[in-house]
Amino acid sequence: MKKIHNSAKEWQAQLTELQFEITRLKGTEMAFTGDFFDTKAPGTYHCICCDLALFKSDTKFDSSTGWPSFWQAYNNGHIAELLDKSHGMQRTEILCARCDAHLGHLFHDGPKPTGLRYCINSAALNFHAAGV
Repeated sequence: MKKIHNSAKEWQAQLTELQFEITRLKGTEMAFTGDFFDTKAPGTYHCICCDLALFKSDTKFDSSTGWPSFWQAYNNGHIAELLDKSHGMQRTEILCARCDAHLGHLFHDGPKPTGLRYCINSAALNFHAAGV
């Protein structure tokens, strides 16, 4: 997969202020405020920056956290992981593997069969409805 390396100015021209803050500056939206935390429609969630497929709706679950949560990535090669020691915690940050957009964090308290919880900011996602 070919990496995308846009400048901050190029990303700002493409994204809303909130999308830029989250994906390029590693921000976080407030819980229960994002467009997709309770979406149940069938389809695929893509990176808002580069449109890479990240998660399928049939792996989405209600984690009661206020952010969209998934128990499996669309393709393991589409997600990159980094150690995040910010805010006095040690977590696994997840990024889009193609454009390095900050998506959210990975936790090991999800449902079977993986036990994973990809906790994602809605503003980092674009939803492609099934059949559209």
